[in-house]
Amino acid sequence: MSAHHATFGLAPATRAGAVLSNGAYEVHRDFWDFIVDGRPLLLRLADLDAVSPLAADLGPSLFTAHVRRLLLEEDAPLAGGRYVLYGCPECEGLECGAVTAVIERDGADVVWRDFAWQTGETADLGRDGYPGVGPFRFDGAQYRAALEHLLSDGGPAHGAATARRVLLVGQRVALPARLAAALRGIGIGAEITRDAAGASPDELRSYGAVAFGSAVDGAERAAVRAAFAAAGSSAVFVDLPVPVVPLLIARIEEALDRCPQDQRRLLRLAATRGEVTVETAVPCGVVLTAYRVDRLSRTRTAELFAGQVEAGTHRLTVDARATKGTAYVVARTSGSVLVAEVAGE
Repeated sequence: MSAHHATFGLAPATRAGAVLSNGAYEVHRDFWDFIVDGRPLLLRLADLDAVSPLAADLGPSLFTAHVRRLLLEEDAPLAGGRYVLYGCPECEGLECGAVTAVIERDGADVVWRDFAWQTGETADLGRDGYPGVGPFRFDGAQYRAALEHLLSDGGPAHGAATARRVLLVGQRVALPARLAAALRGIGIGAEITRDAAGASPDELRSYGAVAFGSAVDGAERAAVRAAFAAAGSSAVFVDLPVPVVPLLIARIEEALDRCPQDQRRLLRLAATRGEVTVETAVPCGVVLTAYRVDRLSRTRTAELFAGQVEAGTHRLTVDARATKGTAYVVARTSGSVLVAEVAGE
């Protein structure tokens, strides 16, 4: 086995939630991703909608148990010394599929090898292995320090209590109420208020994003922004321009994404009538959806593109009728989302 040492680290990552066209939910998940030689391990694999076992919404005892396993302080949960590195974001069932690998000590080092996609008790490397991924040899001290830091730094939180809460500034009427219910359905806490400027600093710091309804005027927005600034909050402010809940959720998910730019699948999105430009960091599946409200205040939704693209910048011709007037395009990959307003003529 190669004597080359790979660097090991951990970084916050997000799997963006969504409300699907059939009304079903995809759950928002915050988790720690494994950073190998400066690059997220998840991006080295196939285009997976998956999260690591180090998820922020786990209870402290379960989160600690997963860390202890990776530290090899507990027996491997699967046959052959295999550990789950990424699994289904919606459940923990192995039947949905998981990325597993053998983790073992080799002297003072820790080695991850024989990566595979696994759906049963045993892995078939010939059929489901990841050729070219690993083995990775990590310095034992660096490896332990990164994982033990999670335990000494408050467990699964990594700021998730903040990242997973949104304040909706507006009236408690139909749209904010529907939006708040949908956000809670995908695992994001949401509250509605018209008195944000009077809240305590501790309360304001607990939000990762603030969304303004269309009825909130400039003076009130300025007062809210000033209150959050005075509290030392890092919340992201977004507008809710049109009453389309799936679009608004995508906009909020984009605001909550704290993943560094160089660790994302989606890098850039721009749209004009009839053309969408999307830039991706790795080969992945992309879905482009257009949302608009017509002159009779009816919501119009159109899927513009769904398919695999290579890494790079792609200019895609789309149906101009789906992006006329005031319209927005949402781009989704596995776990990430960007929103762009369609530029005028």
